[in-house]
Amino acid sequence: MKHTKVRWLGHAAFYVVVGGARFLIDPWLSNPVYVSKPEEFSDVDYVVVTHDHGDHLGDAVDVMKAAPKARAIAVYEIAEYVGERVGRDRVVGANVGGPVKLERGLTVVLTPAYHSTVRGAPTGVVIMSGEESVYHAGDTGVFYDMKLVGELYEPRVALLPIGGHFTMGPREAALAVELLRPKYVVPMHYGTFPVLWGTPQEFVSEVRKRGLPVEVIVLRPGEEATL
Repeated sequence: MKHTKVRWLGHAAFYVVVGGARFLIDPWLSNPVYVSKPEEFSDVDYVVVTHDHGDHLGDAVDVMKAAPKARAIAVYEIAEYVGERVGRDRVVGANVGGPVKLERGLTVVLTPAYHSTVRGAPTGVVIMSGEESVYHAGDTGVFYDMKLVGELYEPRVALLPIGGHFTMGPREAALAVELLRPKYVVPMHYGTFPVLWGTPQEFVSEVRKRGLPVEVIVLRPGEEATL
């Protein structure tokens, strides 16, 4: 099978390659943990936004301007907002639970997330191509329907927030792992600000307490893993 590339850009921002397609998820590239520029991602095929808080919508519009062939994928209302700024022909507006068929045999599904947003509804996202499947949970608390995400889409890789306060902390995220049953999990959304107190060490400890057969991949900002 093809391997998935995952690069953490700090906070909840990731550059992910699935099925040969390049995705930028929640591109807050100006975050204080790892600053990068939209021009560095002029080759991306898709920009995915899970919700419109500034630390997730982030620099999406600037990335779209720097990457003229990219399309944005988000819940309908956020897609409309981005489309007003870059052209409606460049956005894919969707909604929770409806699989979206893309080129190259790719499928994207927006999943529920327990959080808040100004436009539309908060979401996570699953990106699939053949046996490859990556789940980015967005900002969320743990919820039992994550088990459905695991059963339906069998994510090999899960990108989960662990920082607490606004999202799951380490204990809740470990339960999310138990519900999802991925092969690999990458913690995110921690350490950006003092209020995001959860740490990878605490998360690993909670996962081990549950005896889960998952490999926790702790990336440094800017680091990439092939999974």
